[in-house]
Amino acid sequence: MRVRTGAHRKDPAPMRTTLTTLACALALGATLLTPAEAAAPARTGAGSSGACGRGELCLWPGTGYGGRRTVHELSGTDIESCVPLSGRAGALSLANRTGRPVTTYQSAECGETGEFETYPGGGTWLPESPYKVRAFKIWER
Repeated sequence: MRVRTGAHRKDPAPMRTTLTTLACALALGATLLTPAEAAAPARTGAGSSGACGRGELCLWPGTGYGGRRTVHELSGTDIESCVPLSGRAGALSLANRTGRPVTTYQSAECGETGEFETYPGGGTWLPESPYKVRAFKIWER
């Protein structure tokens, strides 16, 4: 038995159901309209100018994959050894398709006193590094 305390009150259940349905619809719509790139700075897909073949570590001197690309492959790189980049330019964008993790270093000696970051090897594109990359290491796994 239900007791009403006033004639002006109605059962709020239909309104709660409507509001819940509306909130779910808005959340789903916002998810579908949000670009995937907005979620992560390091992408997992080839950029239009960031072409890099399977098994390669590709480095560019400019942001947005600008400048002449330098390619390093496992066959010509010692695993877990510091590889300084030649020249003064360094790299400001990269793509890692080696299949192994790669750590990039701000220091040309792979020193951990400067900035460094490790990127997965399954396919990582970084159009703008937070620092000038001067050396890298490719890890076993």
